[in-house]
Amino acid sequence: MSTDDTAVPSGITLQCGWGRLIFAHTFPDPQSVAECVLDEKEGERDIAFYLTDPHIVLNTAPQALFLDPSHSFRIEFSDYQKKPEPPMGFRIGGVESREDLNAINRIYRTLNMVPVDTNYVWEKRNEPGLRYIVARHNESGAILGVSMGVDHCAFFPDIQNGSSLWSLAVDPQADLPGIGEWLVRHLIEYFQSRGRSQLDLSVMHDNRSAIGLYEKLGFKRVAIFAVKRCNPINEQLFVRKPANNGFNPYAQIIVDEALRRGIEVEPLDPRRGYFRLTLGGRSVVCRESLTDQTSAIALSRCDDKELTRSIMDSAGLKTPAQQIAGNPEADEAFLKQHLHIVVKPARGEQGRGIAVDITSREDMEAAIVEARKEDETVLLEKFVEGQDLRIIVINGEVVAAAIRKPAEITGTGKHTVKQLIERLSRRRSAATGGESVIPMDAETERCVQNSGHQFDSILEEGKVLTVRKAANLHTGGTIHDVTKELHPALAEAAVRGAKALEIPVVGFDFLVPSVRSEEYVIIEANERPGLANHEPAPTARRFIDFLFPQSVEPPVKS
Repeated sequence: MSTDDTAVPSGITLQCGWGRLIFAHTFPDPQSVAECVLDEKEGERDIAFYLTDPHIVLNTAPQALFLDPSHSFRIEFSDYQKKPEPPMGFRIGGVESREDLNAINRIYRTLNMVPVDTNYVWEKRNEPGLRYIVARHNESGAILGVSMGVDHCAFFPDIQNGSSLWSLAVDPQADLPGIGEWLVRHLIEYFQSRGRSQLDLSVMHDNRSAIGLYEKLGFKRVAIFAVKRCNPINEQLFVRKPANNGFNPYAQIIVDEALRRGIEVEPLDPRRGYFRLTLGGRSVVCRESLTDQTSAIALSRCDDKELTRSIMDSAGLKTPAQQIAGNPEADEAFLKQHLHIVVKPARGEQGRGIAVDITSREDMEAAIVEARKEDETVLLEKFVEGQDLRIIVINGEVVAAAIRKPAEITGTGKHTVKQLIERLSRRRSAATGGESVIPMDAETERCVQNSGHQFDSILEEGKVLTVRKAANLHTGGTIHDVTKELHPALAEAAVRGAKALEIPVVGFDFLVPSVRSEEYVIIEANERPGLANHEPAPTARRFIDFLFPQSVEPPVKS
């Protein structure tokens, strides 16, 4: 298949940590390419790239191979324009520790990408031909993004003097702009310094944001094709996925899991998240993670935050002090007693009408007015310092736990607070299918002003500003999995709470000093928790296990 059989050795493959990159143009014929792809190891994803006759390769094993539905792009380094200013708030570099690799895999799993073999990548971290790079936060050192580059000439005499980029991924919860762009720029400039002439990449045909970035940097479409093996990892690429009919991510994750198991899905009202699942004569109506298995009594207990607190208290679980707002003297006395309070509607969802860390009578009165727009009954609650912890309980077992953090912006020294909020809000919306947006409302303005800034203030480079006190995902917050770190006492409290509410699927909001500590207070219970927020924890799988136990898949034998 090579245009110059004497120019390159025969059958070049490169192990990348997630599978092999198969340089198809170095193989003698289509049959040998197909045989190589079919020799893929379990749990890995091999890619045969640079195919000149993909149709013939596919014809060799049509039931086992498929043509990757991706576009290929190339940039000639002679066309590349460097950016004069450096990245803001983060730096690009190599892997420095094994913990970096764990962070890389966390990002990959969150984006449903194949995780890397950490031992292999660690051993190869200093090899110039196979380079994993990361974007690292200047202040916290957190890994914000990752990519991998391959210098073709390090592995065979490439007549095109090329290189390629793979596995670009940015943490969808990163609060800094330009991460993906700088990961790409770094690899371009790195391979350019090594004397290479071009950089190739492959991107899903419908990934408009990534394609827009590559075109902005000067990449152009090229006729390069890739073939992959039909395996469970690649299933979404070669099996036509039914249209989501307008479902949001919280319904879609359940629908996808049901379809994967052969459960019939009947869309009832996709815009509102309603659908019916049917298997073997059993049908269950769902609204996202709320089902007809949750009784009206359990639903009403969660809907009323005052009632939730009363039931938690009766079960011996810890809750913060609380009272109903309405009497100005009693309201002011509560504020003076606790100094820092939360104002929230007794009923409501998605963080609407909630004001956190109120310290003045004027702010309290204004917050009560806003909360009453959501529900006539407004609660005053003692503000408790700590991490905002969401624990998901399904069928009496904890299946996921995550720390939720409020929306934060990081200054660039050039942009106003309002501009940074709007940019972050666009990124959060794009990462969540439009579910997470930072409102430019009175509560956001109050939080900004309490920090000593205004919307039109230029935020100094590197300064982190919390723009919402409530760590709600729908108002721009982020979520970070801590399931494996959860103290048993916290898990036990969540299970007891679910039993007290007599509810099969619930998300509890805790405030804790640490997820490894026994201390906690329970703030509220959510009868319709967003299971998609906890990927890659198996929330949807456990949800379907509960609804249709006959569909539970047997464990894989080692």
